[in-house]
Amino acid sequence: MSAGYEAAAGSKPAPGRPAGNPGLGTLGTFGGVFTPSILTILGIILFMRLGYVVGAAGLGQMLLILLLANLISVLTSLSLSAVATNLHVKRGGDYYLISRTLGQEFGGAIGMVLFLAQAVSVGFYCIGFAEVVVDLLPSALAGMVKPVAALAALALFALAWLGADWATRFQYLVMTLLGLALLSFFIGGIQHLSFSQLQANWQAGTPEQSFWVLFALFFPAVTGFTQGVSMSGDLKDPGRSLPRGTLTAVGLSILIYLAAALVFAASLPGPVLVSDYAAMQRVAALPALIVIGVIAATLSSAMASFLGAPRILQSLAEDRLFGFLRPFARGTGPQNNPRRAVLLSGAVALITISIGKLDLIAPVVSMFFLISYGLINYATFFEASAASPSFRPRFRFFHPKVSLAGALACFGAMLAIDLVAGLLALTLLLAIYFYLRRTVPQARWADGRRSYHLQRIRAHLLEVADEPEHPRDWRPNILLFSDSSHRRFPLLKLADSLGGDSGFVTAVRMLYGRDLRALKEREVATDELRSDIRRLEVEAFPLVLTISDLDSGLHTLVQSFGLGPLRANLILLNWLEHRPGAEDLFAEKRFGRHLRTAYRLGLSLLVLDGEDAEWKRLESIQPRQRRIDVWWWGGATGHLMLLLAHLMTRSADWRGASIRVLTLAPEVQQGDIYTELKALLEEVRIDAEPCVVEGSGSELLHQHSSDAALVMMPMRLQHNLPLDPFGNSLNEVLGPLPPTLMVLAAHDIELDAEPEEGEIADNVRLLDAVIDTARVVELTEGDYNDSKSKYENASGKVDANSDEIDRLKAQVEHSYRRVLKARFRAEEALREAQAQGLIDGADKTEQGDRSDRAGKPANGANADRPDGATDPDTPA
Repeated sequence: MSAGYEAAAGSKPAPGRPAGNPGLGTLGTFGGVFTPSILTILGIILFMRLGYVVGAAGLGQMLLILLLANLISVLTSLSLSAVATNLHVKRGGDYYLISRTLGQEFGGAIGMVLFLAQAVSVGFYCIGFAEVVVDLLPSALAGMVKPVAALAALALFALAWLGADWATRFQYLVMTLLGLALLSFFIGGIQHLSFSQLQANWQAGTPEQSFWVLFALFFPAVTGFTQGVSMSGDLKDPGRSLPRGTLTAVGLSILIYLAAALVFAASLPGPVLVSDYAAMQRVAALPALIVIGVIAATLSSAMASFLGAPRILQSLAEDRLFGFLRPFARGTGPQNNPRRAVLLSGAVALITISIGKLDLIAPVVSMFFLISYGLINYATFFEASAASPSFRPRFRFFHPKVSLAGALACFGAMLAIDLVAGLLALTLLLAIYFYLRRTVPQARWADGRRSYHLQRIRAHLLEVADEPEHPRDWRPNILLFSDSSHRRFPLLKLADSLGGDSGFVTAVRMLYGRDLRALKEREVATDELRSDIRRLEVEAFPLVLTISDLDSGLHTLVQSFGLGPLRANLILLNWLEHRPGAEDLFAEKRFGRHLRTAYRLGLSLLVLDGEDAEWKRLESIQPRQRRIDVWWWGGATGHLMLLLAHLMTRSADWRGASIRVLTLAPEVQQGDIYTELKALLEEVRIDAEPCVVEGSGSELLHQHSSDAALVMMPMRLQHNLPLDPFGNSLNEVLGPLPPTLMVLAAHDIELDAEPEEGEIADNVRLLDAVIDTARVVELTEGDYNDSKSKYENASGKVDANSDEIDRLKAQVEHSYRRVLKARFRAEEALREAQAQGLIDGADKTEQGDRSDRAGKPANGANADRPDGATDPDTPA
């Protein structure tokens, strides 16, 4: 017989009707889940290859193969029961489950390859059927395998064309024939039973194949347990029927395969099992029933695939993931029978039969089914790990780690069975995945990914909250304020670039009012913000607030914005649209008052002077031809400008732009200042060109930076009035300049901070001090006790030397003072650690307990003194 169809690991969809509407199902557990599942598991491997594996591997290794193979089926069945009872499974089976959990990319990829795998499997099983039939015909017809297989495929095509009802009736006939065949086999096995033969077959005499080759040959036998999923829409109670029917089918199939392996080993010698694929007929009481069973098994598997493949294709077409599949979404009749998809499936099956030799394709097809089982396991683990409140499966007997183990087991089986075929299958799957990522960017339904990301955000924020802040971790978290849509474009583009692919941007708009009308306007404004963000393709979050007045609204927003340790650190807004003159100085001061509010609340200030037209002209310049001028005044603001300029050059819009750092110095000091500035840039690892200019006044900005793409300069607030570094009004400076970002830092950023610096290092030093001082106390206390013991021994002697006693007494006094000094230092270190919250005063750590013990010599204080005197004063 052809080796092709035995190697096809088929998740063979069962006969049955397409998924119906919720609440309209008529099938129970037996007809809807158990029967299609058990029929696809008890396939051609049981009748034609199990005896060979027992003979080639020996019963001992066969039992191990059976255990490993069924481990995957059991774990996947548990995962399947969980995820299938968490939602109403519609048409598409495995495809529907995976796509609604892991997303349309994974779902579409597995759906496409499963359709092809099942359509090809129809050809495999028809060839298997034909080989059995031709063996029964005269030898003159030995070359009729392909024609017989094609006739079988056409007959099954007719059943699939008529609809699932005909196949549902057909599966009961098939089950009856399989049952009679197995009954005949086990009755014959009892008659041939020999314990000596069983012992002889425990180990193979001469191994025919390696363990993993035999595992690969047997593994398709345990597939097919996922067929009840496709029937979920037709079940009366999917929550009860799916887990019960699937697990019962898997459990019964394990017992049947175990019993069959024992019967083979106890009935026939190993060489006979290896040489005769029809060994089951030698054992059976009625050999003819085995032939009928083989025919029934191949036809049932082919029929199952002929029903499953079109429904997967139809579900894919209905979801519109692949535009060229849309014609196959149309069905016929009240049950929406996918006749167009049946036509395509039949064509693929006939092409498969015409190829004939399928040994190269079969392993890859096997991998597709194995990948689908792995993704079902991972989907369950994924959903459970997301901890979404919506994950409420009716099946409770599962655990996320068990599902993950099932996914890893599937991956391991792929490597063990055929590494090359596994890599080819994964390559094709990933190719379709990335194709869908590119062609279908908009999600077409809700899946589990958002819940998973939210859970990871929660976990990561809790982790970050427990860690002290460090300058190396600083990244921009920008509050962008803009009320006018036409001036929002430069701000959004600049904020996106300032983030450097590592920051956060929140676009804020404030609306006055608290009534219902204001709430409706808030929804409209939120949609407008979101539209601007999408149109500009920037990474930002929209936020619209309704406020009663700007001062209190800004104050509240800055204090409350953020989640856990994720707080805003920059505020970005436009400079006044209509630059007021001296007669309208009040507008500038009001603007400056709002800036000071944000500054006092810890936000660094970024004010952009750049109109929409200027920014669009800027975007016409290639990034590598742009230059950012940073006017260096030192201090915290200088550090912030340097870092922001560097981050901009990491963004896509500014990648390759140059940075020039300009500073002022008298001519006699220009050399030294240049050297110092260059050394600073090298130390902080920012690629920039230092430039020292002579002079003073705002005209220097115009003279040296008029040709820059963007200017960054410090600003200051004086009596709520924004001024340039020279103390001039900003209106006097900004006019001739290109787009300019004015900066005022609220906190310093240590650009050259090392890992051993910062709050973490300070805390570690405090804890180390607690441990070290406690250890010193223990050592000095030991010295004190030793000297005291020597003094007491010398004092107790009748002939004691008075000079020696005086020396020992002085040594005790000295040791005691060392204890007091050490105790003082230990207590001081402990108090400082407790003040920083590193050691809980109520719940002492080991270090704290040691420090407390260190304050007391071993046997008390005054009682241990050699003369009974009071304690010496604790030295300062």
